[in-house]
Amino acid sequence: MRRLIDKGLMFGNLVRVDAPALVARYNRALRHLGKPETKQTEFHIDISGYSPEVGDELGDHLYLNPNGVNRQFILLSTEQKTAPLLNATFSMERAILRLFIEENEAQLFSLTARDAVAGELEDTVYELATPARLFDIRSMVVVADTTGNHVAEAQKLAGLIERFRQERDAWFDEALIGQMIEIAGKTGDVTRNPVSLKATQFVTEDFWTSHFGGIYMFRSVTHPAAICMGDRAALGTLPIRYVFGHENRNEIAKFLQLNGLVEPIIGAKGFDAGAVLRQKMDFILIEAASRLGLNLGDGSRRELRQIAQRLGPDLPEEFQALAALLRWKEAGGPWPRIDSRHPGYFYTLRAAEGPLKTLVNMLLSELGPLDVRQLFICHKELFYRLYATWPDAKKAYVAKFLEKEYQIDKAGVREALFGSEPSMHEDEAGGRAEPERDPVELVGPWGAVLRGRR
Repeated sequence: MRRLIDKGLMFGNLVRVDAPALVARYNRALRHLGKPETKQTEFHIDISGYSPEVGDELGDHLYLNPNGVNRQFILLSTEQKTAPLLNATFSMERAILRLFIEENEAQLFSLTARDAVAGELEDTVYELATPARLFDIRSMVVVADTTGNHVAEAQKLAGLIERFRQERDAWFDEALIGQMIEIAGKTGDVTRNPVSLKATQFVTEDFWTSHFGGIYMFRSVTHPAAICMGDRAALGTLPIRYVFGHENRNEIAKFLQLNGLVEPIIGAKGFDAGAVLRQKMDFILIEAASRLGLNLGDGSRRELRQIAQRLGPDLPEEFQALAALLRWKEAGGPWPRIDSRHPGYFYTLRAAEGPLKTLVNMLLSELGPLDVRQLFICHKELFYRLYATWPDAKKAYVAKFLEKEYQIDKAGVREALFGSEPSMHEDEAGGRAEPERDPVELVGPWGAVLRGRR
């Protein structure tokens, strides 16, 4: 992993904590959350305040995420909003934290100037003993305060001020006035500078979780389903009608199509399909060559064409499918029939526009993991896990490619591949209109296939 770290592809964009005052605030926040203090004098933190160095010191990299649910966080600066989230166990956690910081940026800037802000992403689930408990996660609420309880004290002072204004004899109530003066000494003038944070609530109907081998939950769509990337049989009975294992490619493809979640990359508006197909083919060749121990040379397209010629009939099926698609697009070749059973099928799709775009691209990257660029952008947890298993030649090629072709213009690459980024405010209230009854519901969208299987 050292190669990735040196190129800024791992642990990149973390916030450095090296000032004694900030370290002291961090330790106060750790105590506030019931955690051991750190003896580190310099370390780095992600958007949630998690530090790899502190995790190593404590021997617990889930010290801010016990049981993998109800993630706690420590904010030392609003600069954390652009940092990544390490060790993510739910796909929506970083988006929620970033939106919380952005919506309260002025208040948080003021509060973190004198203290750390600590809090939690609260839901009603505190443990995940069984997969069925995932279905109890419906929303998350961000609850936060400084270690000195400035927000709570300000709310208390605001209540006392209102009482002082309403009660006729309040001017003669020395105890009330004394209490107000004491609290104001901590909070300042809340009438001119209100201290409050929005306890923003987020609906979480659709998400990915790393628990139980990885599960994608789609509950807000017309035809809901859960897609399991681990052992489907080990999940047991779940409170949702359709549960697909990663091997159920036909059912997953039909689920994505029926819910309008994907579109073919060929013909996508404003999309250079030819360039993307060639790059996907390069990645597939790199995988094949590195596994066979072939010399990759400098990894140029000329070198890769020579490798393709050497492999000949042994070229991977995924490569041959994308090559046929490229021939159809650019040379008028016959239209290739690539159905969902083909290993190359999911490489021909990208997520359609909509609030589930990011989650769908994450799923597609896991269904087509040889596209290492999409895997790195959309599913870093899986990328790092697979990277550790690759031959050194492939590691070197991928790290060099990402450094030169992605790091320079991240936003531009993402827009070129996936279109404009979905707004974090899309469907902000979480509500969706009840869909009209669809004739498909009478037998279920996968009825014929599943009836035959039963």
